Amino acid sequence: MEDFLNERLAKMVVRPDGTLLEGLQAINEGRCGIAFVCDAAGRVVGTVADGDIRRALLAGKTLDSHCLKSTMRSDFVAVDQSPSRAEVLDLMRARQIAQVPVLDAEGHLIGLHLMRELIGNGERRNWALILAGGKGTRLRPLTETTPKPMITVAGRPILERLVLHLVGWGVRRIFLSVNHLAKVIEDHFGDGARFGCTIEYLREDVPLGTGGPLSLLPNTPGEPVLVMNGDLVTQISVGRLLDFHTRGRYSATVGVRPYTVEIPFGVAEVHDGELEQLREKPTMELLVNAGIYVLAPEALALVPRGQAFPITDLLTQVRVRGCRVGAFLVEDEWADIGRTEELRKARGAV
Repeated sequence: MEDFLNERLAKMVVRPDGTLLEGLQAINEGRCGIAFVCDAAGRVVGTVADGDIRRALLAGKTLDSHCLKSTMRSDFVAVDQSPSRAEVLDLMRARQIAQVPVLDAEGHLIGLHLMRELIGNGERRNWALILAGGKGTRLRPLTETTPKPMITVAGRPILERLVLHLVGWGVRRIFLSVNHLAKVIEDHFGDGARFGCTIEYLREDVPLGTGGPLSLLPNTPGEPVLVMNGDLVTQISVGRLLDFHTRGRYSATVGVRPYTVEIPFGVAEVHDGELEQLREKPTMELLVNAGIYVLAPEALALVPRGQAFPITDLLTQVRVRGCRVGAFLVEDEWADIGRTEELRKARGAV
């Protein structure tokens, strides 16, 4: 696979003193709509697209003109290997570009992100519901005029990050449950077209909790539904989560996350009045609810309509009926910004 990638990228490389014809040939060979201008050391110094060459020809240059250096764009956008696919997709949408090269520390071309590959392949029929109706009382006064999911982290609303993340994983139909300051959310996202998806709103006349909004879905889906809290900053692998749910044949799956608790006192272990052990300030590692769920269509039928209903009660009902509930370990970046302290950490980490 690596050899194939290197061969593919090599076809898109041209020299600064190359001709416009060589640039066109590189664009055609690479089949990605772009060529990369590299110096003698192999560092990318510019990019050339069809439009750049067309403008040069209209300006009087010929296909034999050795003018790629003056034709190329030196202010191109590039990334290293660290951004996730969702972050790259976010960057592409913000800058309105369809290709982003991946460069190493020295500026050598080592990869290429294409918009068509990020959103075109692996499209999933699963719906997603993001719970965005909470009042965010613990974050007041911030949430008096801004819905909690619309609070910004690194200059972008948390809810927008979640939507783009889902789109990057091929989810195209997204529902937002709204109540508190709903118009702010609806005005920002509209029908979802500019985010590469369809967005529909489940309007809670009264707060319905974490499970109640599921009763507002327009009909029964044909595939499991992904449900997420709207105050999460996460890079969870949506594909792995959905595949885990399907492979396990679960009726419901809950994302769980390791959480370490440090007990600030010595802990005594006592039996029949006798001290057996005294452990000084031990730590406990627990698995906690990450606020991310996958629900099979049959599980949705258990949600009562039009009343507040915790999604944790739904999981309990699924188990009471003898159906299986999976626990998916969330190992990717994850933060819940429901409290001021968590919000401050998230803003410092992203």
